[in-house]
Amino acid sequence: MSVYHPSAKPVVEPIPYSDSGATYFAQIRHLDLPIWLDSCHPYTQQGRFDIIAASPTVELVTRGGLTQITEHDAKRQWESAEDPFQLLQNAMPQACAKARADGQILPFCGGALGYFGYDLARRLESIPSVAAEDLSLPDMHLGIYPWAIVLDHHKQKAWLTGLPDTELSSVRALITAETKLKSILENTNESFKISHFKSTINKKDYIEKFDIVHNHIREGNCYQINLTQRFSAGYTGDLYPAYLALREASPAPFAGFMQLPQGAVLSLSPERFIACDGTRATTSPIKGTVARSLNPDEDQTNAQRLLASEKDRAENLMIVDLLRNDFSRCCSQVTTPELFALQSFANVHHLVSRVEGVLKPEQTPIKLLRAAFPGGSITGAPKVRAMQIIESLESHRRGVYCGSLGYISACGNMDTSITIRTLSGDGEKLVCWGGGGIVADSTADSEYEESITKVRLLMRTLEEAFA
Repeated sequence: MSVYHPSAKPVVEPIPYSDSGATYFAQIRHLDLPIWLDSCHPYTQQGRFDIIAASPTVELVTRGGLTQITEHDAKRQWESAEDPFQLLQNAMPQACAKARADGQILPFCGGALGYFGYDLARRLESIPSVAAEDLSLPDMHLGIYPWAIVLDHHKQKAWLTGLPDTELSSVRALITAETKLKSILENTNESFKISHFKSTINKKDYIEKFDIVHNHIREGNCYQINLTQRFSAGYTGDLYPAYLALREASPAPFAGFMQLPQGAVLSLSPERFIACDGTRATTSPIKGTVARSLNPDEDQTNAQRLLASEKDRAENLMIVDLLRNDFSRCCSQVTTPELFALQSFANVHHLVSRVEGVLKPEQTPIKLLRAAFPGGSITGAPKVRAMQIIESLESHRRGVYCGSLGYISACGNMDTSITIRTLSGDGEKLVCWGGGGIVADSTADSEYEESITKVRLLMRTLEEAFA
């Protein structure tokens, strides 16, 4: 771990701006454990920053009850049964000052990047082991990265930034802004092929599971349960061109691509989980969905129907209450400044709310992440009972899906997504999930259709381009 004074300034150097993070990611992708947190610019203006990094000095990989910690510089590796969130806290670089450039604060200056899989919750709560575990990706895979490329698409500027005293000359020598996206695609497209996606259940099976959920709700075991179905396809080759095609077809502000030794994570998430700016924390749960229409009048009607839907508003409010409770464990001054706002994406409209709080003096962003993990919008309420019921109904573990992808910076910033609209590849299978929150007045047909609508564009994009 680096040791320096908390006021030590990160290294910040301007580099040429590119309107696509793909330009820079292609140039560092050959390094160890490359990751790209992607705002999907220029296909959408909803996000602002891209963060691109590789070659972590420390890796944390959790499988079941053990976490493997690798210190690359020291060439040292060991395993620990300690809480993975505490191990991450221990591995974080010493706190430093904010990275500043051109009169603004950059979101990331070095620190943790990676994912926390949904099944990491088994380390936090009592959940039975029923669902099959057939993917080889770990429950958590994080790196501690000493440097990163940060793109600001609002100001059209870019920087190479690093922890205090980090030497950036070797990274600077790797990157230029001359690589064109067209050449990236031409060099990689032929290496990826995919079969057609198939669901693990048919509609009849889904309705049977839906009826079980409804029985639980009627009996008072829970108020809402997020039921999903998994889609799987065989694939060969490099998953990166698949991600480039998906980010164009279904851009989202919390997207990301993480290359793993045995596969990759491809996320097109529209949903923020938890963001921290120093002591201020925010979460933005999505609950309430309706499909987009190519007909403008019909599309507007769909959006207005969603905004007026008492069922969707009630579903959203349940999760807001759950997250307010989760935030209260680590935060004071918990407020809800926004309820039921409409956000529109390529294939769906969503209702989104916002909960905010101020971290208590003894708390950290990582402790808040742990206290609220996994996000209530993808479990149901009450959370633990909902997860137990989910385990009894879904045939396969969720893995990366419904976990979180993001960064925790040494300067005190954190931003994480909920990994919905997310695909995981383990070298043989590429899987994705679609689901939704079931409440007392949900109907089986509409919930089944919603679970497909959310990921239909992703699957169709890959099948049409690479099958």
